[in-house]
Amino acid sequence: MIRKARSIALGTAVAALALPAAAADDGAGKSYTPPRPPGDFTPPPDSAIPDGPMGDMIRRGRELFMHTQKLSGDYVGNGMNCVNCHLDRGRKASSAPLWAAFGMFPAYRGKNDHVNTMIERIQGCFRYSMDGTPPPADSKPMVALLSYHFWLAKGAPVGVALPGRGFPAIDKPDKPYSVARGKTVYERECAICHGSDGGGRKAEGTWVFPPLWGSESYNFGAGMHRINTAAAFIKPNMPLGRPDLTTQEAWDVAAYINSKPRPQDPRFTGELAQTKKRFHDHMCLYGTEQHGRTLGAPDGE
Repeated sequence: MIRKARSIALGTAVAALALPAAAADDGAGKSYTPPRPPGDFTPPPDSAIPDGPMGDMIRRGRELFMHTQKLSGDYVGNGMNCVNCHLDRGRKASSAPLWAAFGMFPAYRGKNDHVNTMIERIQGCFRYSMDGTPPPADSKPMVALLSYHFWLAKGAPVGVALPGRGFPAIDKPDKPYSVARGKTVYERECAICHGSDGGGRKAEGTWVFPPLWGSESYNFGAGMHRINTAAAFIKPNMPLGRPDLTTQEAWDVAAYINSKPRPQDPRFTGELAQTKKRFHDHMCLYGTEQHGRTLGAPDGE
């Protein structure tokens, strides 16, 4: 019998807004791991949001963060909301919380090989996790989202890797991850919310549980398409309210979810092998044959 408690589960995998809690590379082959503070950080409560224009902007950012579909057509191209990956309105530790990300930027990112600002990091989420168009830096949605990040990080140290940042490191599985075993885990633990076809669920036209693959999910450029990243998110967070999967199950179901088709990587060069070599030299299934088709191959190939 499927656990009824699983019916409350909210979204799983989509793009990560914070970098993993690891040493930062300065681009010159040197790394420095900031000291970890002695205690956990607690973001300010919603009740402390101030009145006036700044408070209004923070609340607008919170609203867009929770209901990013309001930007559908302009900046969002799929069925995802920011809160699907950054749980509890971006407040939950070990779910890429906003308060732990804000103070770590600007930062060098290997993904695009240059120093990114927080704005550029958010824009990347729109491009990959939302499969959309990044909002301009001075646009009202971007200013609102940035204001919400700033508010949640109020009082947090700058340049310090806070406990709970990003997704926690996950142990390697005892056995190599298995798409076949992951299918069994998915059907038992995930399908009740995300659908047997991974397409998510809607209620009265509104996304309630996000799509994990298919045209409405994150694209092949999103960090969550990496099996290790998805497993690191799933293990401490899913099923929501009862995250009790074993390490092996987290790896297996992450592999299964990411063995399914999804929108193309926007960096696609026109040649699958070239795109795979240039942008997918990591733990993913892009460019491999899965379920009778090659992931990332243009339709008809």
